[in-house]
Amino acid sequence: MKKTLIILIFSLVLTQTKTKCDEGMWLPLLIEQFNMETMKEMGLQLTAEEIYSINNSSIKDAVVSFNGYCTGEIISDKGLLLTNHHCGYDAIQNLSSVDNDYLGNGFWAKSNKEEIPNEDLFVDFLIKMEDVSQKILDSISYSTPEDVREKLIGERITKMKEEATNDNHYWAEIKPFFGGGEYYLFLYERYNDVRLVGTPPESIGKFGGDTDNWMWPRHTGDFALFRVYTSPDGKPAEYSVDNVPLKPKHHLPISLDGVKEGDFTMVMGYPGGTDRYLSSFGVKSAISLYNPNVVKVREEKLNILNKHMASDRAIDIMYASKKARVSNYWKYYIGQTKGLKRLRVFEKKQDLEKKFNDFVNLSEENELIYGSILGNMKLAQKELDKTTLPRIYLNEAAWGGANFIKLARRSERLIKALDSGVDSLIDVGVLNFKKEVENSFKEYSKKVDLEIFVKMMEMYVQNVPAEQLPDIINKMQKKYKGDFEKWGKVMYSKSIFVDKDKMLSFLEKPSKKIIIKDPCYIVQKSILDNYFTNIVPQRTVPQKSIQIAERLFIDGLKKMMPNKVFYPNANFTMRLSYGSVGEYQPRNAVLYDYVTTLDGVMEKMDNDNPEFVVPQKIVELYNAQDYGPYANENGELNICFISNNDITGGNSGSPVINKHGHLIGCAFDGNWEAMSGDIAFEHELQRTISVDARYIVFIIDKFAGASNIIDELTLIKAN
Repeated sequence: MKKTLIILIFSLVLTQTKTKCDEGMWLPLLIEQFNMETMKEMGLQLTAEEIYSINNSSIKDAVVSFNGYCTGEIISDKGLLLTNHHCGYDAIQNLSSVDNDYLGNGFWAKSNKEEIPNEDLFVDFLIKMEDVSQKILDSISYSTPEDVREKLIGERITKMKEEATNDNHYWAEIKPFFGGGEYYLFLYERYNDVRLVGTPPESIGKFGGDTDNWMWPRHTGDFALFRVYTSPDGKPAEYSVDNVPLKPKHHLPISLDGVKEGDFTMVMGYPGGTDRYLSSFGVKSAISLYNPNVVKVREEKLNILNKHMASDRAIDIMYASKKARVSNYWKYYIGQTKGLKRLRVFEKKQDLEKKFNDFVNLSEENELIYGSILGNMKLAQKELDKTTLPRIYLNEAAWGGANFIKLARRSERLIKALDSGVDSLIDVGVLNFKKEVENSFKEYSKKVDLEIFVKMMEMYVQNVPAEQLPDIINKMQKKYKGDFEKWGKVMYSKSIFVDKDKMLSFLEKPSKKIIIKDPCYIVQKSILDNYFTNIVPQRTVPQKSIQIAERLFIDGLKKMMPNKVFYPNANFTMRLSYGSVGEYQPRNAVLYDYVTTLDGVMEKMDNDNPEFVVPQKIVELYNAQDYGPYANENGELNICFISNNDITGGNSGSPVINKHGHLIGCAFDGNWEAMSGDIAFEHELQRTISVDARYIVFIIDKFAGASNIIDELTLIKAN
């Protein structure tokens, strides 16, 4: 039976003239010390213990790291998990085919038996976090030589991780914060049986496609449902038909009240990475060198993918996830560059560094510790810039280009097994490599891959200095007189690494000689060996110099501004950010409302454009205004809303929680005008885009008719 709680809440109505937020992605462990007073002033009605607790059920027990790159939240007492459609996209795509097109048509399990297992999908629950800075940094001072410092820290981290996991089934990591000025231990419990429960079709889950990506107003139902399973005794286990749904320590009730201007919002999740302490020299490099070159390479890959995907639905399904990954950060870096320029982030960094120099000059001690920092940063960034282009092309054009690069590189392990001459090791090596082959050819079309390879090699030659090019590219350029298409066709006709059948046939009787003479193996070896032998050594010293300088820079900033509470960069550990719902003005004479409705979906509808197709069932529900209990006070159906929470990549799928601890949305994006936010938070512009919880439940109920899912949710209607 549906567990709907009707709560009568009598409260004072406070008129808010401006939304409030607090910059920073905070460690839940420390919110009692640093944040609770402000959060209470903004409307929070929970205690710190109700948000993060080791001994009692708390919100942190409902928030998971989803497959190591996103966030999810438990929304029922039967282990039902909510995350973004784009976070589950790869899993959904892997389960899809032309006959079972879950991407195009959606999927809704009517019972536990219909839920679909996902190979290699996992979630991690945080058991606890602990400040171990004192133990890690004991006896280490400013005068400690860097090599000694690294050795001591490494040994202590290894020992402490072993101690944390020696009598349990958990896994641990210890991560540096503030550039290595602090260290925290995180203990996790991993579950490997995670099954697909429900997903809307792409026309809902990805409505707006690349056009609307990173944009507001947004009308995307970016959500998907999974379920976490355990062994019958409640322990983590690999997939088994005998497994049972997880009984979580805590699950999030879902509010049906929606949001209003100024409402308190809290986001908990796993933000992947920010660089808020980046120097002006690093900002300049991002604007002028790194970002535009990444965009250029990805744009060419997208052109090829779009052409082939538009003409063949099988290829469209096959490459859907890969294209999404390429496209996402293609647009991100375009937006980040524009944002950094428009918001004058470089100049603001310079102003901060000038103040830092003034602080350094206040005393001899400051001069001794911090005097060389900015100069070292500048010189190191200049050296790193010399190798930025080969780094980009290694990552984007080679490793992120043709499919065979990764597969051929991973054959090195098979070669080692063959070199051993031990039958048992060879058998294991072959078995493991067969798994690599199966994974490699899941998303693969030979003609698409060939075209990508040819274009990437052309761009390599056009953009990387000749003296930094791999020998094989220089050699092939001369041999084929610049005809990279001819080179590609010859390679793809001869190599076993571009043909699944050839590779599986080879593995019946594997030979090291065949591998090392294969043209694709030779290409990957030349490209990667060139990078690790010639480019990486040039980067090692300046990277280390910047790392040390940044640690001391942050340390100096804390002394320079002793009354300011500093927050660490994101590093894919659980964080909390808080803010409020609110509109924003991106530019002169433009004001964006804080919510979108189904009216906007119908305005954008264009069934001749695959990005803006609207399912007929949605049209019918709209025409009938059949929104049930999920309509807002005006009888409309809200789709998305914005708040000024501080988030970044990795927060995708994070729960947006109201002052009572109830789920009001699922975060899925940032806004275009604040793409520079990973480097500099902009209070007036930065917005988190979330799909409204009521729209999620509406789709499950009214669109999908999945009453079995609705019945296990805890739905709360306070008004």
